[in-house]
Formats: sequence, C-alpha cells, structure tokens
Amino acid sequence: MNNIGIGFIGAGDIANLHAEAINNLDGAELIGLWNRTKEKANIKAAQFGCKVFDSVDELLNDKNIHAVFVLTNMETHCEYTIQAARAGKHVLVEKPAASNITELSQMQEAVHLAGVKCMPVHNYIYEPGIFRAKSMIESGKLGEITQFYMMYNIHHAHEIRARYPGVIRQILTHHSYTMLYLAGQPKTISCFKNTIGAEIAPQENVAMANIQMENGSLSHLCASFANDDHAGDPWTCMIKVIGTKGSSRYSYRDWVINDRIGAHSQTYYAYPESIKNTATHFINKVIKNGEAPLSSLEDAISCQRIIEACEKSIEEGVHVTF
Repeated sequence: MNNIGIGFIGAGDIANLHAEAINNLDGAELIGLWNRTKEKANIKAAQFGCKVFDSVDELLNDKNIHAVFVLTNMETHCEYTIQAARAGKHVLVEKPAASNITELSQMQEAVHLAGVKCMPVHNYIYEPGIFRAKSMIESGKLGEITQFYMMYNIHHAHEIRARYPGVIRQILTHHSYTMLYLAGQPKTISCFKNTIGAEIAPQENVAMANIQMENGSLSHLCASFANDDHAGDPWTCMIKVIGTKGSSRYSYRDWVINDRIGAHSQTYYAYPESIKNTATHFINKVIKNGEAPLSSLEDAISCQRIIEACEKSIEEGVHVTF
C-alpha cells in the first residue's frame, strides 16, 4: 500500500497536529473528516485541505480511506473504534483510549476479528529521547533501575480544564504508559488528589501517585493543571529514570517557543513533535510495514488498571495492590 488515505473522526485542537503530520508525509493523504458540529468541520477541512463527510458512516464507506484517526471525546472512542474496525479500517485512537477496561476489551476483540491494526496515541514513547532511555535501560547501561519519575506542571485556566475529566485520566494516563514502557509493571499504588477552584470545576487538577514496581523499584507520578513551575530547572514536564550505574532525563523545557499553543502559554515543542512522531510511526511502520506499535490496546488496558487503582486509592483511602 503506497498511498495511505486517512479520515478523521473528530476535529478538535489535536486534529491540527495530526493533520500537519499527514500533510507533510510522503505516501499519506488526509482524505476528509467528520465532526459533530458542521461549522467546525468546514473550518478545519478548509485549513487541512480535505473534504467534509456528513456522517461517520459516509466516511467509513469511502474506499479511499484506509485508516481512521479517532479524535473525539473519550466517551465515544470505543464506539467509533469498533465501527472503524468493522469497516476494515486501521485505527489510531487518541488517549485515554476508552472510559474503562470493558470498553477496551470490546475494542480489542473487534480489532482482532477484523484483522486490522489499532494503536493508542501514547505519544511520549515515540520521542527520540525516550527511545534512547529505553535502549540504555535494556542494554544495562543504567544498571539496576531504582527510581522512575514523571512530573507535569502546566497551568490550565479553569474554563479550559473544566472540559477535561481531571488530571488523573487526562495526564496520569500519559505517565502510566510511559512508566510501563520504561520501568515495567506496577505492584502497589497509593494516590492523592486536590482541586484548586473546585467552585468552578469539581475535577481534580493536582494528583500524585507513589508506586512500587514488580521489580522492586519505586515510581512517582505527579500532574498539575493548577500551576506552572517557574523555579530553576522547572518540572514543567520531566521524566527521569535513575539506576545504579546512571540516569536519564527528558524535559519539555529543552525546546521552548514563546508562542501559545492550545492551553499552554508557551509552545513546549516536544509536545507537538511527539504527536507528529506518533502519526508518522502509525502510517509508516504499523500500516505500511506491518510492525507492531510501541504501545498496544493491551498496554492501554494496563494503563486503565493503573488509573482505576489511583481512583480507588483516593476514594477508599487505601494502598491498592494489583
């Protein structure tokens, strides 16, 4: 398959980055999109240079479309992924990939029966710096891994974060799959949350999880929409792996442009690049070459187990064992 036709289900802000990746990729073409509101669909289609479909069914019945990007809200990911798989389309689905494990299992079954590929957008692990950290871990250059940290502190205005499900599902999902990729499987979890501005939106905008891994190492995951970090060497978005022989560091702050992107007051350039890297990998490696994605629906299920354990830990005030 030399030229991959792509269709978008959903045309929110994240669609801009996926469209940019496709429009700059040889052998790929954004055929068209569907969005719940036609007005936004028309605006985005003109921006991306593609057509507008009147329904999801119309998009899925287009023979020029080989793969679908599901870019809608989390609650509809399962429905649209299953529809796309049954139509014989490969699927890239934004995170969180679904609302619960039951939905993820249904998606996994539909994809398996249809014989198509499905890749969740676990975008951090498609970054070159994370590739290098993975290689250093697997080669033993870092020795025995003792600690994993992923920190996120990017202020989101209340009216923006009110649209999100809260930082546990919105951000700790990122942290969870990155931890799985670099540090392995968790064994026990304790989680805590706080909400600044609860009178405007009740969703938590600060959360922390402490985790003991199956191999005995320790992980700390932290996410906040309530604040930026303006101190020296800020924890804007930081990933560290520490071992007995060395360590690795990845930071959004290594690449910054003084221009707003979406909810961010600055463009942390690694973020849009990671989305584009993910789309490129899906098209070139997964679809064209038949390679397995770096993160699968099975990994999405593991992530969901971590998220639900965090929620249980908070709700019941307990240390959750897997």
